[in-house]
Amino acid sequence: MPTTPDPAPDIASFSFEEALAELERIVRGLESGQQRLEDAIAAYERGAALKRHCDARLAEAESRVQAIVAGAGGALSLKDAP
Repeated sequence: MPTTPDPAPDIASFSFEEALAELERIVRGLESGQQRLEDAIAAYERGAALKRHCDARLAEAESRVQAIVAGAGGALSLKDAP
């Protein structure tokens, strides 16, 4: 019976950059074709979770940026909610 690897760090605690770096590592591993099928499936599942995390972080950042608008005289303020 194969041993189960140590659980990976919790994705929710990753910054966008950390998640993206791990996702890139997973993609390189999958592209190499050197993984056993079961390991490749687990890596793919983790990659999908990392992608969702990155998407959420990007959406959050986009929302924050869109909330900032230039006011009179160049002062920055938050846009009123609709």
